[in-house]
Amino acid sequence: MKKSYNCVMKVKNVGIKNDFLRHSQQKKAIFDENKKDKFIIKGLDGKKKLNGKISVAGAKNAALPAFAASILFRDRFCVSNVPNIKDVDSINALLEKLGAVVEKQIEKKYRIVTDKIKSIILDTEISKKMRGSIVLTGPLLARFGKVSFPHPGGCVIGARPIDAFLNGFQKMGAKVQNRNGKYIVSIGRNKKLKGAKIFFNKISVTGTETLMLAGILAKGRTVIENAALEPEIKHLADFLNSCGAKIKGAGTSTIEIIGGNLLSAGNKAYKIPPDRIEAGSFLILGALSADNLEITNCDPEHMKALINILRNSGVHIIEEKNKIIIKNNRKIKNKDFKCVDIKTHEYPGFPTDLQSPMAIYLTQVSGKSLLFETIFEGRLNYIDDLIKMGANIIMRDTHRIMIKGPTQLKGRELVGKDLRAEFAFFIAAIVAKGKSIINNVRYIDRGYEQIEKRLSDIGVNIQRING
Repeated sequence: MKKSYNCVMKVKNVGIKNDFLRHSQQKKAIFDENKKDKFIIKGLDGKKKLNGKISVAGAKNAALPAFAASILFRDRFCVSNVPNIKDVDSINALLEKLGAVVEKQIEKKYRIVTDKIKSIILDTEISKKMRGSIVLTGPLLARFGKVSFPHPGGCVIGARPIDAFLNGFQKMGAKVQNRNGKYIVSIGRNKKLKGAKIFFNKISVTGTETLMLAGILAKGRTVIENAALEPEIKHLADFLNSCGAKIKGAGTSTIEIIGGNLLSAGNKAYKIPPDRIEAGSFLILGALSADNLEITNCDPEHMKALINILRNSGVHIIEEKNKIIIKNNRKIKNKDFKCVDIKTHEYPGFPTDLQSPMAIYLTQVSGKSLLFETIFEGRLNYIDDLIKMGANIIMRDTHRIMIKGPTQLKGRELVGKDLRAEFAFFIAAIVAKGKSIINNVRYIDRGYEQIEKRLSDIGVNIQRING
């Protein structure tokens, strides 16, 4: 660990302010806003014409903590099945600015070496555009004893405080300061985080991942209670255990970590699991617009909440190993599907990330459906656009809407407001009558790999116009 502590000393001598300025001057254009780019989609007017196979990419929500975990390795860390999306570009740029070496070896495979990290300051511009950047803070603090970062950004979907992260760091012995809008968390030179019992008042996926990673190098036993249950957490923990970590209970509400030394992967590479949210998005699209659609490279076991709801509504779904098949009889219309109520919940409940795509589905089926968003109070911000397209939606409050279907949606110009709502607009545009234009495509590029090509391959009339 001597080399690691020397790294921290260099940062301390330079000074946080000067180091931040130096990094600001080195900024690369890794996150093109793409505000002038747009998609033009010609709708199917409710017809079921999509056919073929669509493959699910590696999970964005698994890739980001995996790249952060590379900081805990004494040697190289290799990761495969990495999605080609902006958020991956962003976290790679953050690692490179810290001093890590990030190499893209072959398609979807990266090699990261972090033993030459020379800074503990997360770039402000990049971090403010991606909430997932905060997952780097746990490994940085655990290995180097200090980390400086701004309040993270990302999609505008309501209040997203980081109290759980900061409280967890403090319980592990760190000191937290806020200077000029930046957080500085430190434990002192030649010291280690200490194990602690941490309880989340509200379940946090990123908080669970960040503190679990921090606990790997902490002294003693760390227990995280009311932890997130997402399968991506267990998937990563299992790999880290094979590299020397001591994590028990990942995937349950109580996770125990026994701290130790830096990890070593040897010749092993971590394979990013398939993106269950992307798979769910395609499943909803297929239910509405496909004659026969095969969704490959996915795990149906991690999508039970959505699959069961769609089946209860009348959608014919076939589950096979690593794939889901939708077979719609062309005589069946969307109005033949039954209305269903939706209440979002942490995994294994109905995902908040599929709430907006599901709202499109509910505009096309018969009857009244109540959609209750329990996770974020600002995640219904796309409703006005759907109403302008012809949807019959009544806003009950900031968390609940009543949707009456079926209604014919009409194409129009739309502006993406967050990642998942923007893909919901894609589904709405495909279902609608006429042409739709979707602007501000920076959100879709953050989380969906080559979306225009994959949708075009199954029959969507879609064109990207570069601004």
